[in-house]
Amino acid sequence: MQNDSFKHYLHLHFLVFIAGFTAILGDLISIGSIPLVWFRMLIAVILMFLFVVFTKTNIKLSKKVILKFALAGVVIALHWITFFEAINQSNISITLATFSSGAFFASFIEPLLFKRKIKVYEIVFGVLVILGLILITRSEFKYINGILLGITSAFLSSLFAVINGKFIKHYNATAISIYEFISGILFITLFILIFKGGFSSEFFSLQASDWMYLFILGSVCTAYAFIASVHIMRYISPYTVVLSYNMEPVYGIILAVLLFPEKEIMSVQFYFGVLLILGILFTDAIFKNREKRKKAV
Repeated sequence: MQNDSFKHYLHLHFLVFIAGFTAILGDLISIGSIPLVWFRMLIAVILMFLFVVFTKTNIKLSKKVILKFALAGVVIALHWITFFEAINQSNISITLATFSSGAFFASFIEPLLFKRKIKVYEIVFGVLVILGLILITRSEFKYINGILLGITSAFLSSLFAVINGKFIKHYNATAISIYEFISGILFITLFILIFKGGFSSEFFSLQASDWMYLFILGSVCTAYAFIASVHIMRYISPYTVVLSYNMEPVYGIILAVLLFPEKEIMSVQFYFGVLLILGILFTDAIFKNREKRKKAV
């Protein structure tokens, strides 16, 4: 039993490592953020359909429910576009540092959607997260566009997570993702047709390395990571999973510094800001875990 438990924890941290590696792939892929997300979602949805066929999973839902998923799909598409564009406008470290504030934004979005009061400690933590972002911004102001895009991406990610938190209580997780991804693809397709003059031959003329990185991004970092994260929750508590995923920016920034030291090493003030935000995230998770235990008792 202990060996099985260790295996599941190891698997969980491998998934967190994959999440951090997503930003590395975003930097390596040479195409823009919009086509990047279009290809990512397309590859992922094809692989998820194959998974559905193989496992004979029922994904039939009413049109009303699918429409709700479609709106969430637009949110996740915008989140990924702003995330990868933040990398293009700054670098991996800046993007992951600002993105790490997203888990805390959920503390304010979730009470609004679930109609509960915001707790005092959440307000205090919110002020401290803002201070952390100020430290990051002041130390690396030249990357202000990337910082703003990273914060926007964090907000959209939190909004998506809270919305999906409501969906997952009533519907199959695989069905949710497939309809959201299809919606995201259609949304980006319409944007390209209306504002970019349609698809050109150049859109599909990618370097061999781009195709390889996109396939890794769509398969390992999206389709597999999603299915595996749902599976892992059968053996590890959601609290432990959420707490572990707070390590995503840590893994990502360490990888970025090791792989691209010439453009990823930041000022000391930047890392103080990152540590402050991460410290708040872990403390917030501990507070919420205590509240859940009290309710359970």
